[in-house]
Amino acid sequence: MGGAKKPTAAKKDTSSSSKDSKKSKKDKGEGGPKKAEITVMVNEQQAMKIIQSAKVITVQDMARQTGVKISAANKFLRESAEKGIVKRVGGYSGHHLYQAVSS
Repeated sequence: MGGAKKPTAAKKDTSSSSKDSKKSKKDKGEGGPKKAEITVMVNEQQAMKIIQSAKVITVQDMARQTGVKISAANKFLRESAEKGIVKRVGGYSGHHLYQAVSS
């Protein structure tokens, strides 16, 4: 005694057109050119001046002062810590404090 209602003509048109538009959007992205990989390097001399002049420095401070993304500054400070240029002196949960190693 009950059943599914039949869709009206207007609803039939919108449902079929939305399926077509989804397919066309998907097709456009597949054949397009690939994005180029961009690498950003921290200027070591500039970074070392900043590290030497500060008592301690965070990744966020380094990124802001050198004008690079936080990920690039984080990578630089991690590599510098591995080389023994700086040492991690505090912080927690990704918000570490770094200090220059005195020679």
